Amino acid sequence: MDLDVTGEKRLLQLNELDEFRLHSYENAKLYKEKTKRWYDKRIKPHHFEPGQQVLLFNSRLRLFPGKLKSRWPGHFEVVRVTPYGAFELRALNGKRKYMVNGQRVKHYWGGIVNREKTKVVLADE
Repeated sequence: MDLDVTGEKRLLQLNELDEFRLHSYENAKLYKEKTKRWYDKRIKPHHFEPGQQVLLFNSRLRLFPGKLKSRWPGHFEVVRVTPYGAFELRALNGKRKYMVNGQRVKHYWGGIVNREKTKVVLADE
């Protein structure tokens, strides 16, 4: 039984394990970078200007009290856009102004929505 050869062999095994660990860290880093590039490429930029109509995300809506309520209530008008992504909004039917984060806002594209409608006919013509 040669202890020197066994010690050398064990040291080589430890170095090999170290290389595997470093290689896996590098692969994880490359995977994260690639995923981030893929995700960032698909993000659509939102450009808002004063006078546009937007919807505001209501994050304070609880699960049970208003379970079927929309989380995007009302339309607001953009009053001012700050350079760091915050918006000053004004309700269309009021004078009160809100300062909100730009991530809580999305474009309002539609007209008046009839919420009393009970039936929608989907037919190919």
